[in-house]
Amino acid sequence: MKLLLTDSGVKNARIQDALVDLLGKPIAESSALCIPTAGYGAPDADPGGPWRFISGRSPHPMTGLGWKSVGVLELTALPSIEKASWVSWVRETDALLVNGGDALYLAHWMRESGLAGLLPSLHDTVYVGLSAGSMVMTPRIGQDFVGWKPTAGGDSTLGLVDFSIFPHLDHPACPENTMASAERWAAGIGRPAYAIDEQTAIKVVDGAVEVVSEGHWKLFNPTS
Repeated sequence: MKLLLTDSGVKNARIQDALVDLLGKPIAESSALCIPTAGYGAPDADPGGPWRFISGRSPHPMTGLGWKSVGVLELTALPSIEKASWVSWVRETDALLVNGGDALYLAHWMRESGLAGLLPSLHDTVYVGLSAGSMVMTPRIGQDFVGWKPTAGGDSTLGLVDFSIFPHLDHPACPENTMASAERWAAGIGRPAYAIDEQTAIKVVDGAVEVVSEGHWKLFNPTS
């Protein structure tokens, strides 16, 4: 699977160029499925958030980029429908656009729905994450970002990449997300970790990591 892990969607030309490169064709010739699920799990969630994401009215550009087609894949619905149907939808699409919200809630429903088990086999699919949609691919998010709590506790996510992500660096709406806070958070993660702002994304292809940015970011490596 090809990953484009964004902080706030496709916010600038460099991130959009990276998306087109991963797709191997123009966005206008590509199909997408959007996954709004994480937007329901955050402590401050409201029903308008998933609607804005699905409809392209969000300030975080994802579904409104001019795709050839966009469908909705709601993870909470998948356990109640024929697996062969939704698996075929996923395998046939060019991109998965995954909403922000709560990363642990999203991880729970990725596992419960069966999508988490399918993801490693999607070699040509482009996964585009937004905030929590990006963080869910990491091994853990750190206690600072725990909102919705799984029954088993902890802060573990899917671990499909080997680094963690501190999002919304120095964003006016998240005044607590300073570089100093990111450094303290990273010290407790115990693995490579990136602090990224809204103009930054992380591109991952076959394990190779590339930061795509017109903004600010920092890589923290664990001390020995």
